[in-house]
This record gives sequence, C-alpha cells and structure tokens, in this order.
Amino acid sequence: MSLWEYVEDRWDLIVFETLQHASMVAQCVLVAAVLGVLIGVATYRRARPSAFAIAAAGGAVHGAVAGHVGPADPAARPGRGPPAVTAIVLYALLPIVRNTVVGLQGVDPLLVDAARGIGMSRRRSLARVELPLAWPVILTGIRVATQLAMGIGAVAAFVSGPGLGEQIFSGLARLGGANAVNATLTGTIGVAILALIFDGVFVLIGRLTTPSRRPATGGARG
Repeated sequence: MSLWEYVEDRWDLIVFETLQHASMVAQCVLVAAVLGVLIGVATYRRARPSAFAIAAAGGAVHGAVAGHVGPADPAARPGRGPPAVTAIVLYALLPIVRNTVVGLQGVDPLLVDAARGIGMSRRRSLARVELPLAWPVILTGIRVATQLAMGIGAVAAFVSGPGLGEQIFSGLARLGGANAVNATLTGTIGVAILALIFDGVFVLIGRLTTPSRRPATGGARG
C-alpha cells in the first residue's frame, strides 16, 4: 500500500488526530503565554528576580522530562490529559518568560521616562509603551514555544498522549510490519505541516500587530 492509499484509507482518523494535535498545542501555548508574560512582567524590573524566573522556567523543563517520560515502566508513565498538557506547558514556558524579560528590559529607558513625565502611571506606561515595544520579541518567544510544543506534543504519544504522535509511535513500534513506514511518515509529515501552519499564523499576527517602521518620506512634490 502506498502512502497516499494509506492516508485515503484512514482519512477520518488522521484528520481527527490532526485536530487533536492542533488543539492540544494551541491550548498549551495559550496557557504558557499567559503564565510566561505574567511572570516576565512581574520580574523584569529587577535583575535577580528575572534571572531566577528564567532559571526556574528552565528547571521546569528538566522536571517535565523526568516526570513525563522518565519512568521506564509503561505502567508508571502518566496517561492522557493533564500530565501530558502540564509537560507541554512547562516546555513552552521558558522561551516565553525569557523573551518577555529580554523584550521589556530592552525598551529604551528614555521612552519610559517620557511616558512617566507626561503623567502616565507605572501600570499605564507598561500597557501603553513598554509591552507594545517589547511585543515583537515576546511574539518570537511564543513562536519558538509553539514549535517546541508541536514536537513535544508528538512525543506525548509515547506516554499515551493524543495527536499525530499516535501515528509515529504506532509505526515505530511495528517497524518491518505492514504500513509501519506509512504510519510513521504520515505522523511526521502531519506534524511538520501543522508546524508550518502555526508559524504562518504567527507571522500574520506579527504583521497585523507590529507598527510599521518605514522611514518617513519627504514633503509633497509639486
């Protein structure tokens, strides 16, 4: 059976697993983005808290590795649902926290002082000046987090997580058998296509939400 015939024969299942994978990644990245930006906003003004927040987010990744895929006994591994989701959120958290801190710390202090000088409160300055200027860097962190979550979401199938990883690991588990390569290729190609789609969406969001910085042209020509 060719790859195309395999996909046609299992089209409904593949579409279902693709939607599962996309939904899982989108929800996990959304949670990680909210948490990561809040942590970054709460800590970026001071060097030690911000460094600790980034280090803690990095430590959470190692904790996710040990807790999610660490046990050798399949019976001891977490199953579907919250454990898989928690691991993916922890993986996605680091680039978002780091880029939020870096983006906010990179805002020109003179602009912040100017905002405060015209009567803006610290909170309003953050919302109206600092976050918009840091947004491209923060969005880059979210894009990186999404690609990480996409891959880790596939690995989640190793511990009975949902999504296209089911195709990959079911194929790897029966290499040499009928349609093993087709199943593995279907899952791998599906994850790659989803990753490109998600990244394209973020590129579009960046273009729609980042102010144009084209240089001003000269006066009207007469």
